[in-house]
Amino acid sequence: MDSTATDLFDTGRFEAGRSRLASLAYRLLGSAGDAEDAVQDAFLHWQAADRQRIRVPEAWLTKVVTNLCLDRLRSAQARRERAVGAWLPEPLLDGDPMLGPADTFEQRESVSLAVLTLMERLSPLERAVYVLREAFSYGHAEIAEILDISESASQQHLHRARHRVTAARRRGSEVDPAAARRIVEEFLSAASSGRTERLVALLTDDVIAISDGAGLAEKLLRYDTPQRVAAVARGGFKPSPAKRRLAGGTPAMHYAVVNGTPAILTVVGDRVVGSVTFDLAGGKIATVRGIAAPARLSRLTEAWRQHGPDTPLIAQW
Repeated sequence: MDSTATDLFDTGRFEAGRSRLASLAYRLLGSAGDAEDAVQDAFLHWQAADRQRIRVPEAWLTKVVTNLCLDRLRSAQARRERAVGAWLPEPLLDGDPMLGPADTFEQRESVSLAVLTLMERLSPLERAVYVLREAFSYGHAEIAEILDISESASQQHLHRARHRVTAARRRGSEVDPAAARRIVEEFLSAASSGRTERLVALLTDDVIAISDGAGLAEKLLRYDTPQRVAAVARGGFKPSPAKRRLAGGTPAMHYAVVNGTPAILTVVGDRVVGSVTFDLAGGKIATVRGIAAPARLSRLTEAWRQHGPDTPLIAQW
């Protein structure tokens, strides 16, 4: 096989695993754009390597991508950008290959916005061990090889990561899709019509709402108590000419599934201008997350453009 054919063959081997690598990087970084950059950097490493000496390409590339992500997480810029209380993960539309693997509950949960947010409390190494073990089912010997640590250190990092995530997680189980949609539709109907009493009834007693303030706020906006969250939702979902100008047109409101959770997408034309996701517990809404910063909606918008047309919950908001 000549050098050109070899390069094409090796490129094909890399591309065959690109989605898996992107999924790993997204879980580690919580950002689709950063994940894509990390995978592309890994491709450059792959091209520059003596590939004939790489016995197991999948393991080699997993190690490269993981360590590239760790470098990003440890950087001073990342620490500033990802300061606790100022950052939310990037939402992805159901079916996006970057969300895989999703065969088990643990794999699906590891890519939820709730767990991605909680993983910000972990050290980079704890986060890497947690993702490699929970989402990709690597054994501790494999994780130790990937991260250049001992097996006992891998076990300790996993124990601490699980404890921190579990202690802070607002536990719930997977919700029937039809029931989830019904709850979200009721929420939108009550919020857009200003029915505060009905909104409060849909919320858990310890509900929390988090918003990025359309990317304009320096820190995330947080609200608690059912009454405060209901008031914010009522104000946010009540249509007005000023909000239409800010959105760049007359939006439609669509139901969607984002990172495995029910969501409302605000869409102008074929552009997603807002994503509100809901964590449910006991048949009620426990957490509301609003993301409207354009930079965090670009991949979701691309996926939405490929999405088949559906009937909006509100056609002209």
